[in-house]
Amino acid sequence: MRIVVCVKQVPATTDAKIDPETKRIVREGTKAILNPFDLYAVEEALRIRERCGGEVVALSMGPENAKNVLVEALSMGADRAVLLSGRGFAGSDTWATSYALAKAIERIGGAELIICGKQAVDGDTAQVGPGIAAKLDIMQAANVSSVDDICPDSITVSRMNETGYDVLKLRFPALITVLKDINVPRIPTLRNARKARAAEIAVWSPEDIGAEPDKIGLNASPTRVVKTEPPAVRAGASVRICAAPSEAAKALTEELFRRGLIRADVREESV
Repeated sequence: MRIVVCVKQVPATTDAKIDPETKRIVREGTKAILNPFDLYAVEEALRIRERCGGEVVALSMGPENAKNVLVEALSMGADRAVLLSGRGFAGSDTWATSYALAKAIERIGGAELIICGKQAVDGDTAQVGPGIAAKLDIMQAANVSSVDDICPDSITVSRMNETGYDVLKLRFPALITVLKDINVPRIPTLRNARKARAAEIAVWSPEDIGAEPDKIGLNASPTRVVKTEPPAVRAGASVRICAAPSEAAKALTEELFRRGLIRADVREESV
């Protein structure tokens, strides 16, 4: 069984600056890490390989230094890694990124199972995983919380929905995106870390994967970032209320009113 895990390099800090001209995150000078949700994807791929055999291929798209997150995936136990990098990929939105990753998976030789993290913390769109499945025309399940069973030709998973969970059986090839509740990522061993640093990571250009120029990059991206800004700083500190239930309720109501979180008529009714 071949399992492809898609991983992404993201800024390590919530204080990342926004370029006023391009409306993109300024990544220069900002520490980059492996997207936290992708750690769970790598771990789940390794667990499935331990149960069923096969290989785990870590796949990413980004600049040359994105090799660092692939090294981390290799240190956890992935068998090999591929990086899509080149000027033609620059500025790709989720649609173009999904297309490029799908083409890379085809170049790898396909996969019985593709695993992605729920979303990337720098964009929070959760669109790339499902987009890859759509491009490859394969079955998919998002927000998977557990892998319940694996057969030679299928996988059974539980996925979270608005009211509980669905249990789905997907025939291979298939794609899942996983939640952080699915496992606890392992800590790389020293031996694997040394091996990963010495490993050769394949770097593929748009030409290497046979990507059509009008389907990758900024000009091929159907979405545009109009405005980007950091979230507003939360005002006010936490308040601890120690009192009998009735008095605590009154104090809480007054505090919420003071902060403008409830209307005056609601305050009067509560008091």
